Amino acid sequence: SEKGIFYALDLGGTNFRVLRVELGGQRSDLDPDVEQQPIPEQLMTGRSEDLFDFIASSLYQFVEKNDSVQSPITKLLGFTFSFPVKQTSVSSGVLIKWTKGFAIRDMVEKEVAGALQQALTRKGLNMRVSVLVNDTVGTLALGHYHDADTVAAVIIGTGTNACYWERTDAIIKCQGLLTTSGGMVVNMEWGNFWSSHLPRTSYDIELDAESPNPNDQGFEKMISGMYLGDIVRRVILRMSEESDVFGPVSSRLYLPFTLRTPLMAAMHEDDSPELTQVARILKDVLDIPDIPLKARKLVVKICDVVTRRAARLAAAGIVGILKKIGRDGSGGITGGRSRSDIKMRRTAVAVEGSLYTQYTMFREYLHEALNEILGEDIARHVVVIVTEDGSGTGAALLAASHSSE
Repeated sequence: SEKGIFYALDLGGTNFRVLRVELGGQRSDLDPDVEQQPIPEQLMTGRSEDLFDFIASSLYQFVEKNDSVQSPITKLLGFTFSFPVKQTSVSSGVLIKWTKGFAIRDMVEKEVAGALQQALTRKGLNMRVSVLVNDTVGTLALGHYHDADTVAAVIIGTGTNACYWERTDAIIKCQGLLTTSGGMVVNMEWGNFWSSHLPRTSYDIELDAESPNPNDQGFEKMISGMYLGDIVRRVILRMSEESDVFGPVSSRLYLPFTLRTPLMAAMHEDDSPELTQVARILKDVLDIPDIPLKARKLVVKICDVVTRRAARLAAAGIVGILKKIGRDGSGGITGGRSRSDIKMRRTAVAVEGSLYTQYTMFREYLHEALNEILGEDIARHVVVIVTEDGSGTGAALLAASHSSE
């Protein structure tokens, strides 16, 4: 029922986005104005003040285009900050550590929204940071805006993470904290999930050891777009070293991250009879020319195995959430009744991220695994909904829902 114009700032990687959403008082198709800008590399490792001043200037110019900057009415801003944060209130949180190539030392263990607020004030912008959220939480908010059955949100792109709606009394961290509602959104940071049951291969162990963040983000390294191409490269390298199926070992095979995931997807989804895409990418990217069709087919098979495992692990994570909140069909079974007389509620999971939206085979394998783990009777009631720009638009919606007007 909120009305008015709300802003959002989405900082989650090498680009940041500013958004403006106009709400008319009822659920409608949101058509946010969005502008994206790259963050100059020196700002990712410099001083926090410089980074936030740069962002505040961009925001100032964006507001100027659409509204009066000098307006006496304070504009509300939702701030999506996709880094591990210890959340202290709906509009404040302390940075635990940087990820994704950021390394601004003076910001660690500092309050994030306050740093942005100070920059806005320095810039003379009458704007208040009213909510601080993680990208998954923004995606959950947008998913829920369009579909009230949404209970979880998952991001599967360069990295991976999830959040879900939990009963407050089930959250150990919350015990003793005064909360006004019976539920709370938990940002899981599941990319850092680790268990001895995760079936790691020697390729995973080597990738982890040689990565910039060893012993960190174990689950993410088996699932997300940043790493899948490199797992494939490592398998091809091992095969080259141990057999002559790809001819002499190409020196390019020794370069980490030479094979990007979009190229791996292109090889995987090559449907030409001679696998010409596969041949072209092997030659241009990995410097492996003239390999026979049989070896090209082998490369497609490697891509298939790596992608299928990633998609199935992601599906297992989603089912883990549904199990935790009793939405996997096992909820409330007592007295030996059969599963068939439980009325399954419709459950929606919002998903965002290029690996899921742009990689057909990944998506198909994920859905196949959901059906397999849940069983078809239960899986029928679970819908996966793709959101777009949820991490930003959702933050604007949350800013609106926390406005006092």
